[in-house]
Amino acid sequence: MTTGKRATDEPAPCPTDEYVARAVANLSPHERKSTMETGEILLQKGLLDARQLALARQSQKDDERADQSAVQLGLVSEEDALTALGEQLGLDFVDLTKTEIDLELLTYFPPKIIHRHNVFPVAKRNGSLVVATSDPFNLYALDEISAATNLSVQPVLAVEHEVSKLIKTHLGVGSETIEGLLAQRQAGEDIEILDELELDGSEDSQAAQEASVVRLVNEILVEAIEARASDIHIEAQASGMKIRYRIDGVLQSQPTPPEIDHFQAAIVSRLKIMARLNIAEKRLPQDGRIKLKVAGREVDIRLSIIPMLHGEGMVMRVLDKDSMNFSLEGLGMRPDVHKRFLDLISLPHGIVLVTGPTGSGKTTTLYSALSEIKSDEIKIITTEDPVEYQLDGINQIQVQSKIGLTFAASLRGILRHDPDVVLVGEIRDLETAENAVQASLTGHLVFSTLHTNDAAGAFMRLGDMGVEPFLVASTVEGVMAQRLVRTLCKHCREAYVPEADTLPDDFPGEELRQAGGKVYRENGCRECRGTGYSGRAGLYELLVTGDDIRQMAVERVSSQRIKRAAVETGMRTLRQDGWLKVLDGDTTIDEVMRVTKSD
Repeated sequence: MTTGKRATDEPAPCPTDEYVARAVANLSPHERKSTMETGEILLQKGLLDARQLALARQSQKDDERADQSAVQLGLVSEEDALTALGEQLGLDFVDLTKTEIDLELLTYFPPKIIHRHNVFPVAKRNGSLVVATSDPFNLYALDEISAATNLSVQPVLAVEHEVSKLIKTHLGVGSETIEGLLAQRQAGEDIEILDELELDGSEDSQAAQEASVVRLVNEILVEAIEARASDIHIEAQASGMKIRYRIDGVLQSQPTPPEIDHFQAAIVSRLKIMARLNIAEKRLPQDGRIKLKVAGREVDIRLSIIPMLHGEGMVMRVLDKDSMNFSLEGLGMRPDVHKRFLDLISLPHGIVLVTGPTGSGKTTTLYSALSEIKSDEIKIITTEDPVEYQLDGINQIQVQSKIGLTFAASLRGILRHDPDVVLVGEIRDLETAENAVQASLTGHLVFSTLHTNDAAGAFMRLGDMGVEPFLVASTVEGVMAQRLVRTLCKHCREAYVPEADTLPDDFPGEELRQAGGKVYRENGCRECRGTGYSGRAGLYELLVTGDDIRQMAVERVSSQRIKRAAVETGMRTLRQDGWLKVLDGDTTIDEVMRVTKSD
């Protein structure tokens, strides 16, 4: 705001009370109030004289107070000005460079408020939130903070550039610009595509960009993510388009209106555009990847399209990064198995294998193992196809077979990078198996996966690939076989006494009697979307290679004999581990029978 600024370059006369009064009379009531408060406070405190105050008021810009103008002119320091205002208003001045900041407050303090009002949470005292600000008159900011945090707010004054420095240090350089851009997005837009879309101007492309199609695709994706779906299946059938979500390992059909069939081609085109695929190619399979941010959560979607009889079929693997917690504690291992597996993954060298069919959680187990042992003293390198999750502190390689970067080729290169631990996504062929064996013999700990039905079958599988039996016996330190079962919803599961003739022959009757004869079954409620199940847990069969097992591997005896020997030395089979989870009330008899076979 400009108050009485002269049109000539003549020096301003020494201001008098009458001059100041005339200048103030031109202000709005609100501006007059704030100007009188700040300018006169500095005058009364002896920080400005009358002439300096008049100069500050002459130089004021729109929405700028007299004290801020005086600071800009160098007539007073910002610290002295804020200290004087604080004394008048009953607020403390703090030096943020010497103040201990409670950074945990940022976890529930909205970043947009920080950027919008240039404030920063400092501490929590006696149920009040202490917030640093350089503007003691911005009462709206304090009200907004109080409403957002549900706490009373105690403002303290701090130098503006120190508040800004805290914001940049803890929220990132340029974060205020990003916040500004996000604020410009339309309200109600629930998905942000992280990759730039490429449009070719074709009819299919234009149809895919219709607002209704965009909204429909967004709803399909958001619904799947909220339902914790691991896969989205969009299938073209003679009767129309069918959408199914795989939730906790089981496909569930989603009700859709019949009108959705009219949008089938546009939905496929929209998803192709999001995955940066060729929307004109409808005769060949295509694979792509979509990076999204949904409600602040970063989600990766791997998209596969295959031409089928009635149109293109699509399957999307949903990788919700923020929902993943790679910890062995949360995988459902029993304490004895957990301890023995920890011993295995802490060995200095050797091969540790995880086996099971596709979708049985092998990668999650290996990622959790790496997270358990990673440190600054250990170099870990992985080679994967594809890299599903990016792990901090671990070097990951994406296999690209088209250019010759196979598991075997990448493994040869990895060994020249002096790793301590190597993860090979899958041992598929003799060359990869031999390289893994060689890596373990040269002092590396190697993790990998195999497709076998049980732990004992891993020895025979490696032998069938062509690895010498004595090398298998001397390098494989342990094998973990696993399956995933759905866990019962804690809100609606119900206990019952099963009839004796309905129990499987190998169900442990003695343990059932000790548990009171009761087990649990699914029921269904709102919390579990009527399925009776919520989440999944692993069944584990851990075979630790002892001397007897090594000798059997050298002699290439059958996997059944190796399994019997392992059970005699204390191994719990997948089926037995499943029955223990039934007795614990974690899952049902039907679930264990679904994923395992009798021993």
